[in-house]
Amino acid sequence: MSVQFGRWNFEGQPPTPEYIEKVSATLAPYGPDSDESYSNGGVRILYRAFHTTKEARREMQPHISSFGAVITWDGRLDNRADLISDLRDGVTVNSTDVAIVAAAYEKWGAKCLGKLIGDWALSIWNPGECSVLLAKDPIGTRHLYYSFDNHRVTWSTILDPLVRLAGKTFALNEEYVAGWFSMFPAVHLTPCVGIHSVPPSSSVLLRPGRHTVSKYWDFDPENKIRYRADAEYEEHFRTVFAKAVQRKLRSDRPLLAELSGGRDSSSIVCMADEIIARGIDDTPRLDTISYYDDSEPNWNERPYFTKVEEKRGRTGWHVNVGAQDLKEIPAPESPPESPRGRFVSTPGYDGRTSSQLRACLAAQGNRVVLSGIGGDEVMGGVPTPVPELENLLARAQFCALAHQLKVWALQKRKPWVHLFWEAARGFFPLALVDVPKYMRPAPWLQSAFVKRHQAALTGYPSRTKLFGPLPSFQDSVGTLDALRRQLASTALPFEPPYEKRFPYLDRDLLEFMFAVSREQLVRPTQRRSLMRRSLVGIVPGEILNRKTKAFVARSPMVAISTEWARCLEITQNMVSSSLGIVDSECLLAALQTVRRGEEVPMVPLTRATYVEGWLRDLRVVGIINLGPKRKPELTLLASAQG
Repeated sequence: MSVQFGRWNFEGQPPTPEYIEKVSATLAPYGPDSDESYSNGGVRILYRAFHTTKEARREMQPHISSFGAVITWDGRLDNRADLISDLRDGVTVNSTDVAIVAAAYEKWGAKCLGKLIGDWALSIWNPGECSVLLAKDPIGTRHLYYSFDNHRVTWSTILDPLVRLAGKTFALNEEYVAGWFSMFPAVHLTPCVGIHSVPPSSSVLLRPGRHTVSKYWDFDPENKIRYRADAEYEEHFRTVFAKAVQRKLRSDRPLLAELSGGRDSSSIVCMADEIIARGIDDTPRLDTISYYDDSEPNWNERPYFTKVEEKRGRTGWHVNVGAQDLKEIPAPESPPESPRGRFVSTPGYDGRTSSQLRACLAAQGNRVVLSGIGGDEVMGGVPTPVPELENLLARAQFCALAHQLKVWALQKRKPWVHLFWEAARGFFPLALVDVPKYMRPAPWLQSAFVKRHQAALTGYPSRTKLFGPLPSFQDSVGTLDALRRQLASTALPFEPPYEKRFPYLDRDLLEFMFAVSREQLVRPTQRRSLMRRSLVGIVPGEILNRKTKAFVARSPMVAISTEWARCLEITQNMVSSSLGIVDSECLLAALQTVRRGEEVPMVPLTRATYVEGWLRDLRVVGIINLGPKRKPELTLLASAQG
């Protein structure tokens, strides 16, 4: 995952050397393999490479095309062979990814963006048209931010130089903060008003006095796949899933796969082993890393990831995240740098690689990490009949609806009337139906803040359309949008950097999963039905047939009790309270409830503490207007003993 930065001063004056030097130093930890630049008049573009493929090592960026466009490419092109065939004489199998992209842009212009399959973000400075084109892949796996005014355009892979080196302060984007209290913020938002994120599947055209955001590609609701027999679906799934995994194996270094013991990560590892064993891919080696906590009663994953290790005949890297003997505890890491040194845009995580993962990457030479994110959402991991029932309602297939209501009611042990209402309510205007309990804003948020940002705080819900695309297709796209928000809110890793890849978010795999009938994905007696049927003999049966994956419940509650003094300190002089976001007394009451061993929604509670710590750091940085720092309140200090 390479990084880029660009600035175009409309009046033609070049950025100062001191400014460029500071930007370059900011980018350096993320791109250690090269330090390249382009300069022409008022335009300066920087590129720092992080190589993960043999082709990337031959790239020279920024790349100047045959007609003068300056292209900076951060990505991996998964459909190289198809594009080379379509472009014919322009490129060869030995061409770099950026050269193929340049040839595609020369032939098709901005229409080429929809033809680029993979994980990528790019910028194109076109001197002839005096324009900058920014774009990201349809899933949004890479970051690209920008700001503009009447004098200049600035863009960057990371927010830090856009914020710290802007020479001004910014207003806090409240909607961005609200998004962190639900799922995640909308994909186009950043913490700073006036700085934007390029949305997935979109391009941004910037000219003096002009700013246009356009969607260049989207999933086709008319694309439907229907077979007569289950075996045909299963064969097709194995083909597209194998292709999705194979694309992510392209690397000239050993890869590292997260192996949790769940179906998602286990399926990736087992399919990758099949591909490597057949010699289809030239990947040097696939390693695994697994986290476990034998002290957590609700999270005993060791027996499951061990099954995969037994099948592949290799033991992976194991990390104990639970309580350990004093002899096993590593020496404490050096304290994090001062908040003034960097601008962190993500509450709770600044991108710094953990000591355990750092040791693993260094020992094995890994630069790429395969992740199972998206599998649960895409493969039918949530056994809900609602999308299928909505389809039958929308198409007026009432006999089939009555049958499925009966079958699912027996399986869910719920009255069929309740299931019918769950399906029907999606078609009603949001103002007429209550928000489901799990989507409601936390009680420790101030009411005025909730009213201002109701949509963000409830995960941007949308009404199911009765006409047009099938409700199940609408549901699939909505689920993908939530994943896009998660990816957009993930900090770029560094110290050391590594590239994360997501086989379940492969574009062709998603198109297939969105096109098959819902009944193939989830059945009354089997969640992930298609996936589990298709991977028999590839993934150990103990994993395919496990009921549910474990979850961590006890550890966060214990942490609040053991670190009570710190938790109490968080509720004093809260920045989020002074901004009208959090009610500190309600938050303290929730923490005390957890301390007594009673249950509260832990994810929103943890998010509240993360957001508060993040806002305090932003106040230290002094770049976002958060109001003056108040004197300590002594009234709550006495509670630290209680």
